[in-house]
Amino acid sequence: MTASSSPGHVLLLAHAPLASALQACATHVFADAPEFVHAVDVPADEPPEATLQRAQQLAAARAPGAPCLVLADVWGATPSNVAQQLAQAQGWPLLAGVNLPMLLRAIAYRHEAPAAWAQRALDGGHNGLLLHSGTPQA
Repeated sequence: MTASSSPGHVLLLAHAPLASALQACATHVFADAPEFVHAVDVPADEPPEATLQRAQQLAAARAPGAPCLVLADVWGATPSNVAQQLAQAQGWPLLAGVNLPMLLRAIAYRHEAPAAWAQRALDGGHNGLLLHSGTPQA
């Protein structure tokens, strides 16, 4: 597995205010997260074209040539539809169903090659889910 030539950026697209909230949470763990984690909060009344334009502007502001991993909240909703358009146009991986463990993994492994990086983030999202039965542990 080869590392990426430059550390990747993460682009979050989610229903407002989730993207910014996730970015803020990530900053608690990684103080420099705002340098490479970009949040696009999607208001309920914003046309998808306007959301796409904002996302494109944020994507263009990242380090030239740096890979990007796109994370969206709910597959099939406006944020993920816009994310899909952007990711396809740029050739970037897209994961839907973002949660904080997924984002933290995306940050921790942003030096890896894009396919491995996306898989690490996906695994982090899956592994961050659990069902606790409420039964006290012995």
